[in-house]
Amino acid sequence: MLKTFSCLTLALLAASSQAAPRLDCQIRQEDRSWQPSFAPVADPYTVKALEINERFHFKAVVIGDEKQVDYVKIYVHYATWAHPQPLYQGSWLKPATNAATSPDALTGKVRLYAPGLEQELEFGCALREVQP
Repeated sequence: MLKTFSCLTLALLAASSQAAPRLDCQIRQEDRSWQPSFAPVADPYTVKALEINERFHFKAVVIGDEKQVDYVKIYVHYATWAHPQPLYQGSWLKPATNAATSPDALTGKVRLYAPGLEQELEFGCALREVQP
């Protein structure tokens, strides 16, 4: 009886602590680096862009919930004095989470260059499952 109760308790605990998806990114620009993480949201318009060295804006939109990701979109803009200039847009529909250790398992390694200034931005992202 005690053994059955323990197995049932463990099964319930495992179900209640189910892993949730999260987009982990590594960004490098000049000699600085960032490692932002993005959880799924329901409204893409609530996601704010991350400012990188006052030169680039990096925005990762993960649409879904704690069980599944519907899509991921990544935008990178170059900050000009007039308005941000689009440099990159990547989209992934129904991406699978990845247990691989590669930090760029979803996107691959992406290198972008600011027009005329030879400023490089490098990033890679992986969609992972993490314990809450």
